[in-house]
Amino acid sequence: MEHIAHAILLAALAGAAMPLGAWLAGFDRVLPGPLRNEANHWIMAFGAGALLSAVALVLIPEGIARVPGLVALLPVGLGALAALAADIVLSHRGGSRAQFMAMLMDFIPEAIAMGAILTADPNLAVLLAILIGAQNLPEGFNADRELSVSSATPRGKRLLLFVALVPAGPIAALLGITLLSGWPALLGVLMLFSAGGILYLMFQDIAPQVPVDRHWSPPLGAILGFAFGLGGHILTL
Repeated sequence: MEHIAHAILLAALAGAAMPLGAWLAGFDRVLPGPLRNEANHWIMAFGAGALLSAVALVLIPEGIARVPGLVALLPVGLGALAALAADIVLSHRGGSRAQFMAMLMDFIPEAIAMGAILTADPNLAVLLAILIGAQNLPEGFNADRELSVSSATPRGKRLLLFVALVPAGPIAALLGITLLSGWPALLGVLMLFSAGGILYLMFQDIAPQVPVDRHWSPPLGAILGFAFGLGGHILTL
């Protein structure tokens, strides 16, 4: 029961970063135009760096530890193809929702993985929860701005949508700790599938939006985001 309560708490805190980021997006107009534009690109870059750290330091290493050999390449490819298919469908329906997709494609599988890992390696589970939160905050920020352009949904309803996504984390963590902890190969496939989808979204939709004309600092946000995840990884070694 202690592990279950711990998993629920970690997943809820990590998930709460989504509506917090979406709420903060409403204040980006406080900054003057050019500075606001560069700050928004910085936030997007930090989220991309945090996503990359999760893929490079947690999802891929833990995935291939459970799915050995070249078989591990299959779920990575399938994850990328699934993200491609979803991106095409959403584009045909009008506008890109890459940030919203990325937020869901890393939050739910990582919450499942966090729950499954918690009983075996609590420190790694805490690191994963921190990385999820670090990703969800800028992703919530960027996803709300993205939806404000591609959707006519009022801001209040958009915030409620983000709040409604928070319980998905504890539910996913419970699934991981009760079911998938006994199925390491299936957990590995899920982590690799998520990694493939995240990588597709990063290079197709998120990374191309980071640069700003005549501004060279926003890409450093990606380095900062990755360094944040790397520092946490080093502390768990």
